[in-house]
Amino acid sequence: MAASISDNNVFATLRGSGRIWAVGAIHGEVGRLRALHASLAQTMKPGDQIVYLGDILGYGSDVRATIDEVLVFRRSFLAQPGVEVDDIVFLRGAQEEMWQKLLQLQFAPNPTEVLKWMLDHGIGPTLAAYGGNIEEGMLAARDGITPLTKWTSALRQNMRLYDGHTTLMSVLKHAAYTDDDGLLFVHAGIDPTRPLSAQLDAFWWGSSGFELLDGPYGSFRMVVRGSDRRRGGVRVGAFTATLDSGCGLGGPLTAACFGADGQMLQMLEA
Repeated sequence: MAASISDNNVFATLRGSGRIWAVGAIHGEVGRLRALHASLAQTMKPGDQIVYLGDILGYGSDVRATIDEVLVFRRSFLAQPGVEVDDIVFLRGAQEEMWQKLLQLQFAPNPTEVLKWMLDHGIGPTLAAYGGNIEEGMLAARDGITPLTKWTSALRQNMRLYDGHTTLMSVLKHAAYTDDDGLLFVHAGIDPTRPLSAQLDAFWWGSSGFELLDGPYGSFRMVVRGSDRRRGGVRVGAFTATLDSGCGLGGPLTAACFGADGQMLQMLEA
């Protein structure tokens, strides 16, 4: 059953009256993330909110350190006077979606093909970060549900060894929007023909319809996404914004600040 737009377990609500920072796909590039966080710490103002638009995991060389950096910044941000827990939001990206599916690989009807597809789409560094071996995974996938369950259970256990990592993966949202329904933040896109509660995989894998939006999506003046599978770079239009500058694939990491009226006020790169 499709989630209700009021489902707090799926969607996050932000204050529409303040500035909101959105961070594009990070893809395990901890060095760029640290540099961006340093800039944000100098630039953000009291009352600002921040949304990480998914794909914290992925192609980069140090996935675990990237998550640690996110958690450290979260703690420092929440320590500021007046900041509430809901002022920082993490969206589920395609990489996080794949990781959750990989941890349930024993339930897939064709686990070998699924694992190969995930490896082709960047899951390898995350798998390695938590002690996973590709060859062992392939053998387990071929040998059946019992060895595959043992393999995925070991990955879960390894992830629990790192403080906060499992918890972060459990609180990821599908999308975030302001309480005045003016701004919508998603990972890879939306299908404009469907309501927000029925987007299904469009949040993670995008939709060609996102590129064609030539007006508001429902009541939302601006839709902001953090990942573009077509690698078209950062683009900001009248009704949509894409903040994927290729981080993890040779490009910088981008964050942008949006005002209550949906206008982009500032952009940072690291």
